Amino acid sequence: MAQSKSSKRWLREHFTDSYVKLARQNDYRSRAAYKLLEIQQKDNIIRLGEVVVDLGAAPGGWSEVAAKLVGRIGKVFAVDILPMKPIVGIEFIQGDFTKNEVLEALLDRLNKQSVDLVISDMAPNISGIGVMDQTRGMYLVESAFDFAKRTLKPGGTFLVKVFQGKEFEALLNKIKKSFAEVAILKPKASRARSREIFLLAKGFKVI
Repeated sequence: MAQSKSSKRWLREHFTDSYVKLARQNDYRSRAAYKLLEIQQKDNIIRLGEVVVDLGAAPGGWSEVAAKLVGRIGKVFAVDILPMKPIVGIEFIQGDFTKNEVLEALLDRLNKQSVDLVISDMAPNISGIGVMDQTRGMYLVESAFDFAKRTLKPGGTFLVKVFQGKEFEALLNKIKKSFAEVAILKPKASRARSREIFLLAKGFKVI
């Protein structure tokens, strides 16, 4: 089957991408690890001994980074609709996070533990229909936000990927009401042409 122009462009970018090369050299599962590493270097959002939940974890780039930083005395819980090869120190659940039975399974694993940090690099399967993709993406962000509000300890942190669109400002204002500080980030490892940005919300306020 002939490849589309967009597929050829993606392959060309992928194999010449400096972060892809770095991920291979440093044995990370994906280039996405460098997005989290850059945010960590600047904001120190993951600390030794903390409890972290990684939503949309596969193939495991962010989970790997989190597991190393929390150490053996910390815990990382990960969930994704796709399978993920095991990572030492990580409890993984395969399933659709937006489905109630998967959410309940994750909450059972947490066993009423308060969470220090919720991270989400989730993205919808792209259909090419702008309005539909934006709606699906926003639903994932809202689901992650609801989970964060349900599980974060006071002062906790929430990091989520967002695709900019017409609902972005309303979402930003909603998150600001629940956190003391919210920053908009665009890590260098995020491709320039991508509309993805990251919201880093610190200081969760339990209302």
